[in-house]
Amino acid sequence: MSATPRISPADGTLRSWRQWVPLLVIAAFVLLPLHAMVIGNAFMLALLTRIVILAIAAAALNLVLGYGGMVSFGHALFLGLGVYSAAIPAFHGVDNGLIHMLLAIIACGLVGLVTGAIALRTQGIAFIMITLAFAQMFYFVFVSLSPYGGDDGLRLAAGSRVGGISLTDPISLYVVSAVLLFGALYATRRLVVSRFGMVLRGSRINDRRMHALGFPTFRYRLAAYVVSAMLCGVAGVLYANLTQFAAPSYMSWAMSGELIVMVVLGGMASIMGPLYGAAAMLITEEVLKAVTEHWMILFGPAIVAVAVASRRGIAGLLAGRGR
Repeated sequence: MSATPRISPADGTLRSWRQWVPLLVIAAFVLLPLHAMVIGNAFMLALLTRIVILAIAAAALNLVLGYGGMVSFGHALFLGLGVYSAAIPAFHGVDNGLIHMLLAIIACGLVGLVTGAIALRTQGIAFIMITLAFAQMFYFVFVSLSPYGGDDGLRLAAGSRVGGISLTDPISLYVVSAVLLFGALYATRRLVVSRFGMVLRGSRINDRRMHALGFPTFRYRLAAYVVSAMLCGVAGVLYANLTQFAAPSYMSWAMSGELIVMVVLGGMASIMGPLYGAAAMLITEEVLKAVTEHWMILFGPAIVAVAVASRRGIAGLLAGRGR
């Protein structure tokens, strides 16, 4: 009879501490903005808002990349569409935030449906290249729209107003963004343990077997892609109010790469991974920028070190799951 493995008190304490990490992180994103408001630190509040908004976009990408195994290298397309869904109506005098959100959801949903229906008929490198091609196609479309600034971009004429509150107000924007982020993370948690999530994860592992079991995996994967696109569009509306500017560069391949890094760095197929990745990437970036102008030389090896230490990124390290 094999002996029962003993757990030392130190191991039990460490495991208990790790279970509290997600709650501590959430508490930090509740308390730090209050601290920033009290001391009047506008930069800290803006940085936290940027982290939260990009974490929403990363959570959207995590749904298809982490749980669905679909490496989309053009997801910034939907972020950019969300940005312009706020900037173009504001340019014409429409500042209703609900209309901006609705336009972003409809535009990203339709584009996601069309592009996803085409891209999902392929796999591997072909899928990556098709998503990248669609993003670059829309990038050049918006570059050519000279009435809306073209390559120079478009200043946000008016902030999105929701119930008499303008989202260009730093405090209001953070509160709305944080509520949407925590709602998205909670919805992701419920989704991945549902029938839909089980089929999506099963399709990532062995799509042919899931299809043989009678599941229309193409429809499930397409639905996940469309939902991800719409959530990314919502993040785009918030991002437009943060930067108060819209530019085609928001939908470039470089922005898509940053979203992928956030997901991989935080931990693919983990609920809190997008928030971990966005916070680690943006805070490290700001710290290294203060040290040297060649911060990318240090930032690259840091990402590699995390990837080598844990296949599940920061979430894996915090959970005690290494290689």
